[in-house]
Amino acid sequence: MMSGWMLGIGLISFIAAMALALGFTPLVKKLAIRIGAIDVPNHRKVHTRIMPRLGGVAIYGAFTVGLLLILPWVPADMLSTYDRNLISALLVGGTLIVVLGALDDKFDLSAKLKLLVQIGAACIVVFGYNIKIDLLNIPFGSAMQPLGEWLSIPLTILWIVGVTNAINLIDGLDGLAAGVSGIAVATLLVMGIIMSNEAIIILSAVLLGSIGGFLFFNFHPAKIFMGDSGSLFLGFALATLSMLGFKQVTVVSFVTPLLIIGVPLSDTFFAIIRRWVHKKPIFAPDKGHLHHCLQQLGFSHRKTVLIIYGIAAFFGTCAIVQSSVSNSGLGNWITFIVICALVFLLQIGAELIGIVDQSRRPVLDLLARLRMKPQTDSRGK
Repeated sequence: MMSGWMLGIGLISFIAAMALALGFTPLVKKLAIRIGAIDVPNHRKVHTRIMPRLGGVAIYGAFTVGLLLILPWVPADMLSTYDRNLISALLVGGTLIVVLGALDDKFDLSAKLKLLVQIGAACIVVFGYNIKIDLLNIPFGSAMQPLGEWLSIPLTILWIVGVTNAINLIDGLDGLAAGVSGIAVATLLVMGIIMSNEAIIILSAVLLGSIGGFLFFNFHPAKIFMGDSGSLFLGFALATLSMLGFKQVTVVSFVTPLLIIGVPLSDTFFAIIRRWVHKKPIFAPDKGHLHHCLQQLGFSHRKTVLIIYGIAAFFGTCAIVQSSVSNSGLGNWITFIVICALVFLLQIGAELIGIVDQSRRPVLDLLARLRMKPQTDSRGK
C-alpha cells in the first residue's frame, strides 16, 4: 500500500520540476537564438518561420536539478541498489544523449554519428550499471526463463536505441513529442503508484513536471522547439523507465512497455514499412508520418496534436489495464486478446489515413468484399 508521505513526495517532485522548467525554458530560448541553434523551415517542415530549438536542455536541466533536490529527502532504505543504479544510469546516459542532441541542434550531425553515440549511451546502462532485460516468460507458460548474455545485452541495447529514435521521429508538430511523452510518463507514474514502486514514482513525477513546464512554451503556437536534445533525451528516459521500472520483463509484462510508447513505436514501424514498400532508404525523411496524414485529411495543427494525444492516452489506459490483469489467471488470454485487437485497429487506422500507401488497403478491401458477398449471393438465387 503506497503511503501518503510517498505520494506527497511525488507531488512535490512534480511541482518543483515544473517550476524549474518554467524558469529554465525562456533562458534556453535566449541561448539558442544567441548561438544560432535554430530550426529553419523547409519543404518537409510544418512551421513557416525560424524557431529556436535546444528546448530539451531546459527539460533535462529541470529533471536533473529537480531530482537532485528531491533525492536527499528520500529515506535511504526506500531505494534499493537496483533503484540507485537505475537513477545513475538515467542521469549519466541521459547527459550523454542531451550533449549529443544539443550539438545536433546547433551543427546538424550525421545520422551515423548520432546512432553510435546512442549505442554508447545504451551500453552505459547495460555495462556500466548492469541494467538489462534478464527474464523471459514463454506465452501461456508459468516458468520464468533467464536470458543468456548473448540475447539479453543486444535486446536491451536495441530497445533503448529504438525507443530513443521513435520519439525523435514523431517530433513534427508543436507540442506533439512533449505531449505524447508526457502521457507515457503519466502512465508510468500511475503504474508506479499501483505497484508501490518508489523509484518510478519519483523519477516519473520529476520527468512529468519537467515536460509540463516546457510544454507551456511548446504547445501550438510554439515559442521554442525541443530539438533533438529534447526528443532524444525523452526517448532515452522513456526507454529506460518503461523497460526497467518493474524489476522483471516477461512476454506478458513486456507488452506493457510497448503499449506505453505505442504511438511513437507504431508510427516508426509504419514509417519503416512505408519506405520499404516505396523502395526508399529506411532513414530517408518523408512526410508520411501520422501527424502528416491527419493534416492531409484536413485537421488543423492543434486538432491533429489533440487527436494523437487521445490515441496515446488510449494506449496508456490499455497498458494500465493490461498490467493490472497480467498476474491473474486469465492474464495471458487477456493480453493475447488486447494484442490482437490493437493490431487489427492499428491496421485499419493505417489504411484509413494512408500512412503506408494511399492505394493499398488489403484489410478494408477484404471487409468490403465480405460485406458485398451476401448481397451478390441473394441476387443470384
